[in-house]
Amino acid sequence: MLNIVLYEPEIPQNTGNIARLCACTGSSLYLVGKLGFSLSSKYTKRAGLDYWDSVDLHKIDTMEELLEANPYANFYYLTTKTNRLYTDVKFKDGDFLVFGPETRGLPEKYVKDKNSLTIPMKEGQRSLNLSNSVAIVAYEAIRQNGL
Repeated sequence: MLNIVLYEPEIPQNTGNIARLCACTGSSLYLVGKLGFSLSSKYTKRAGLDYWDSVDLHKIDTMEELLEANPYANFYYLTTKTNRLYTDVKFKDGDFLVFGPETRGLPEKYVKDKNSLTIPMKEGQRSLNLSNSVAIVAYEAIRQNGL
């Protein structure tokens, strides 16, 4: 099973789309820290459609709490501030893929981690949409391990 972590997500439609992806792939979804919206938001619900009941959803107060609860798990931090490609990793069952907020990305302490990864993009572009990024990396992990 794959674990998708959204650290302080800001846009309800992205979170709804990612929840739907988690439901369809059997991945767990962790929402960490302060959310930029209410989970009861009509936009969040609409984006996730009727998939919300199928999502293994966890709301966690801090990243430290999640790390402490999973001391032996692999955490991979997705960022535009590294050169290590997500395709260079052999993902394993139970890995955590951590994505930052849409407008500012992950805090520097995670970006500097040896497990920080990136999705290649054309030079001069800032970033991909969050839900697209989650789908790209999640499906590579699934491709490697099977659904």
